[in-house]
Amino acid sequence: MKEISVVAAVIKHDNKILCVQRGANKYNYISKKYEFPGGKIENGETLEDTIIREVQEELKMTIKTEKQYLTVKHQYPDFALTMYSFICSCEDPTVQLTEHIAYQWLASSELEGLDWAAADIPIVEKLVMNG
Repeated sequence: MKEISVVAAVIKHDNKILCVQRGANKYNYISKKYEFPGGKIENGETLEDTIIREVQEELKMTIKTEKQYLTVKHQYPDFALTMYSFICSCEDPTVQLTEHIAYQWLASSELEGLDWAAADIPIVEKLVMNG
């Protein structure tokens, strides 16, 4: 079973959280699902370096990592995922999508209304619980 380690950014601005929607994917269980932006860790990168690079590549957005949040281990049918999430902030909330098909800025109380990728759900639940 393939194992993948990724980072995810919970980007907060004006009490809203950035949620991005994946495009179509060969794995239907993550196709068009919402997720927190992020991606795979490259050799020699720290988790923080990875998250800053991935958000810049995917959203043309500059973020600052505030603190590590929740680490999720999830078993999808085709791969095992370890996802390190971070609470992040941004000065400028402007988003330019390069890989995703949509985005929304939502209050934590609104997060459960989206169709999330399974690995992101524990992060959503913790954000909703902590307000």
